[in-house]
Order: sequence, then C-alpha cells, then structure tokens
Amino acid sequence: MIRKILIATTALAILGSSAALAQGIKRTPLQKIEYPKGYNIVTVIAEIAPNTLAGRHTHPGVDTGLVVEGEATLIVAGKPDQLLKAGDSYAVPAGVEHDVKTGDKPLKLMAVYVVEEGKPVATPVAAK
Repeated sequence: MIRKILIATTALAILGSSAALAQGIKRTPLQKIEYPKGYNIVTVIAEIAPNTLAGRHTHPGVDTGLVVEGEATLIVAGKPDQLLKAGDSYAVPAGVEHDVKTGDKPLKLMAVYVVEEGKPVATPVAAK
C-alpha cells in the first residue's frame, strides 16, 4: 500500500512539473482520485508568472478550474478570447488547443483535470 502511494505521488510530481514547467506553468499537485475506473481526477494549483504566454497545449480530458489570484486571457481554439479574473471559473474541452496569457500580476488557478490513466496531464502543441 505504501509503495502504491509513493508511486502515485511520484507520478503526480512528474505530471505536475515536467511538461508544465516547459510551458511556463508550475503545477503543484493537491490530490489524485482514481475515478472512474481507468481515469484519474487530478487537482492542482497552477501558477503562471506575469506577462507570460503559458504555451499552447491540450489535455486528454476536460480542464476546469477557478482563478484564485490575478487576471489572464484564456485563448481557446475556435472561441473568442475570455478575460478571467479572481473568482471566475472556466472549462476547456478535452483535446482542444488553448493558451493562457497573464496580465501584469502572477496568475494562480485551482485546476481540475480528468485524465485517462497513463496519459500526461498536459501536452504541448508544436509550433506551426
């Protein structure tokens, strides 16, 4: 049991840092729930520096959350840009390219991802 918890914690740390930091996003894992079978619900605090484009990316499942601090523009493929400020919530469908452009203050989000087991939380989109 302890080994399983250690492996899950390590996986979350990797998911929360490797791809995310390459895009300018720091993800701090809060919890992971294995539900439904074959999927994980991952809750993180995501932080992005001021005046930053996080980098275009996708998620294998829905990405939803709440802005805790700061302001940003959510740029979702095929939709008008959405200004987000503290207290606002958002949702991005699975597999849809999106980016976040922060304002003059750091952005902090509580984000929830539904991820198929074995898939990364986020995948960068190659420049076109």
